[in-house]
Amino acid sequence: MVRRATESDIGRIIHLLHQVAMVHHEIRPDLFKPHTTKYSEQQLQALLSDDNTPIFVYDDGEVQGHAFCKVTEVRGDKLLTEVKTLYIDDICVDEKSRGKHVGRKLYEHVCRYARHIGCYNVTLNVWDGNTTAYLFYENMGMQVQKTGMEMIL
Repeated sequence: MVRRATESDIGRIIHLLHQVAMVHHEIRPDLFKPHTTKYSEQQLQALLSDDNTPIFVYDDGEVQGHAFCKVTEVRGDKLLTEVKTLYIDDICVDEKSRGKHVGRKLYEHVCRYARHIGCYNVTLNVWDGNTTAYLFYENMGMQVQKTGMEMIL
């Protein structure tokens, strides 16, 4: 049910990206525009062909969710140890499929993939106010790594 995304999935991924954008817009309308997507179809095509930005989809005959990932490596840094990290840029489950463990299956697949390619850790960011996502990731065993702060001027 979870697999790498292909070009034929782009339409459903765009649909899901609209849902993600609206969640972020509702939480932070001062930062996120409504009714848009993070990526265009052309940008998605480029991401799909890059092994450092794997996109996974949950497909039960129709794509019900996606996980956008970025693989990064620290090498030769003066301060940081050399680690390979899989960053989850975005997980989305279609509004109609929530509560059916689609997010859990995507997350678990991403973690298995990260182990398989030799990653030290999996990281992600959750916007303050996105309590549902925060609780989901906490339930998956994730812990706070760092805290971002702001002061609106």
